[in-house]
Amino acid sequence: MGFLLTRRWLLFALTVGILAYGCWWLGEWQFGRLDQRRAQNVVVERNLSREPIPVTDVLAPSRPVGDEDEWTRVSARGSYLEQDSVVVRYQTREGAPGVDVVTPLRLEGTDTAVLVDRGWLSTQNAGTAQVDAPAAPTGTVQVTGWVRADATGDATEVDDGSTRAISSTVIEDALGIRLLGGFLDLDTENPAAATSLLTTEPPDLSEGPHFFYGLQWWFFGALALFGFGYLAYDERRHPR
Repeated sequence: MGFLLTRRWLLFALTVGILAYGCWWLGEWQFGRLDQRRAQNVVVERNLSREPIPVTDVLAPSRPVGDEDEWTRVSARGSYLEQDSVVVRYQTREGAPGVDVVTPLRLEGTDTAVLVDRGWLSTQNAGTAQVDAPAAPTGTVQVTGWVRADATGDATEVDDGSTRAISSTVIEDALGIRLLGGFLDLDTENPAAATSLLTTEPPDLSEGPHFFYGLQWWFFGALALFGFGYLAYDERRHPR
């Protein structure tokens, strides 16, 4: 077994050890992601089952949405500022191109509004910003919706009344309207719009692929160790 102490085999063993450790670490990372997903699903399921609470109990100006508040069902009363609607481009449903229409709802008796994603509209071009969206209800409207967190990054830039992802802070600067942090995915509105948009799809409460990805990484690590052992055994039987 003296060949294992040669420079070639020592370097080989070091490489395999690093590879196996990396696979073990990646497996642990995937199982950690699984634990996070399960914990978040518990929060979302709890929030989905709650009765609506006032939107101002959850959202506030310039305050990010906390993880524990995502998908909380809230109610809001006010009037839509349809002239300040923003189109969210590149939104697809079952492969069909479309856009989401986001309209600020000025809360009754305040100078503050909350963004409401009123739903999805099919278009010929997923990237279009020019759409003829159905009109929002006029006058005072009672809205219920699901709390969602703002997106981040370059996709939130607002250009000519459209964006690729919703950020209340970016839209607030673009429109010059005081907004609550986060936004709402519309559930119901009273009175209802004459022509309704397709409302948001329910959240995915599956555990995702993390468990199998974790096993896969551990299998790769075990395979690397097994391969090293087999090659060492073969070298011992047939020394070169």
